[in-house]
Amino acid sequence: MFVFTLCLFLWSWLSSIHSLEFRYHNSVEMEEYLKDINGKFPDITHLHSIGQSVEGRELWVLILGQHPREHRTGIPEFKYVGNMHGNEVVGRVLLLQLIDYLTSHYLSDPLVTRLLNSSRVHILPSMNPDGFESSARDCMYTIGRYNKNGVDLNRNFPDAFEGNSEREREKEVRAVMDWLKTESFVLSANLHGGAVVASYPYDNSNGGSELQGGHSISPDDDVFVQLAKTYSYSHRDMHNGNSCYDSQDFTNGITNGYYWYPLPGGMQDYNYVWAQCLELTLEISCCKFPPEAELPGLWEANKPALLAYIQQVHLGVKGVVMDSYGKPVQNAVVEVAGRRNLCPFRTDRNGEYYRLLLPGNYTITVTYPGHKTLTQTIQVPYGPDAFSALTHNFFLQESDYSSKATQLPQSCTTPNLGIPESDSATLLPSVFTTLTLLLLQRLLLS
Repeated sequence: MFVFTLCLFLWSWLSSIHSLEFRYHNSVEMEEYLKDINGKFPDITHLHSIGQSVEGRELWVLILGQHPREHRTGIPEFKYVGNMHGNEVVGRVLLLQLIDYLTSHYLSDPLVTRLLNSSRVHILPSMNPDGFESSARDCMYTIGRYNKNGVDLNRNFPDAFEGNSEREREKEVRAVMDWLKTESFVLSANLHGGAVVASYPYDNSNGGSELQGGHSISPDDDVFVQLAKTYSYSHRDMHNGNSCYDSQDFTNGITNGYYWYPLPGGMQDYNYVWAQCLELTLEISCCKFPPEAELPGLWEANKPALLAYIQQVHLGVKGVVMDSYGKPVQNAVVEVAGRRNLCPFRTDRNGEYYRLLLPGNYTITVTYPGHKTLTQTIQVPYGPDAFSALTHNFFLQESDYSSKATQLPQSCTTPNLGIPESDSATLLPSVFTTLTLLLLQRLLLS
């Protein structure tokens, strides 16, 4: 008991000696702060760069969690991205404040402790540091919105509805696309300014069956509405739907992206369609570059929502798909009946799958080459309260005939969703153990 009390005291003391001012920190100051936090809390943070901006500024990501340097089976990956538009700066400030809050309250605040023990949180405070450095302190205008090349980064991603996969990508966009290949993100949000509303996919449409009553409806629309409402109703004002005098009213403080306005090449749809990561766009301030005196109030308005949204990563069901030898398999297709995703959800390189689902009964079908198709109906409870989605593993059996791999739409093959080896996505020890046992078994039988 004495040791535990001493640890809490030391952690509280460490937390008390660092605090972050409510002001706009430039890129150098932000980098210094992130390195300082990483140095003070090495057990729960890991700092790395996912690439560089056009002008050579690092795109820093701080990972927070009980095991920040590597993925662990059953621990979902979550991310926040801020400052995609350089002049929309409140998200950048709030994400730095969120880092400060999470590190200073770990072990002393039950919610923060359970969040970081049950998930791995990645925070990219500024996706467009060049734009930030060139911004004018103005509420409405666009100076600093674009990157150094004058490109809107939120119009530069591949778009499932427009066939623009060969279009040149900006450095910042390529960095994010590569980042998505190294981590199996489950849930995400990108933070913007100029309105107060939670927007959800789809952002675009080509007039197909997804277009219903002016909305572009995704197969997981029910989940997206729940996620958007979670943020909106946890926010001090967003759920009122009319926070900005010069903006339209938003019922419940949420909107379908396309219904608000069509947006081609957006990061939100890209995450969902190609990276199997459900993402919202959070508009969190009427003024894009508000006076610094307003920042504390904006933090208090958004803090509970930022925390509640992270907790939603535990919706639904998760697990591992294994072949007839008990080996986790990559690229097994995991489909939920009634949800025909443009690109089917597949297991990652550790054989894991995650499906965010509301409570209810679901029929799930798993297909993998050389194995019998497996269909099971499972009852999914509400996972966030327990800080864990339902764990349900699938065990496949070899088929008596040679089956072919599930044919994916051509658009799903670009970009590649395979998860390569990296510093932050290592092959799990359980996989090594399985392979070793199989090798020994074959040697003994030969």
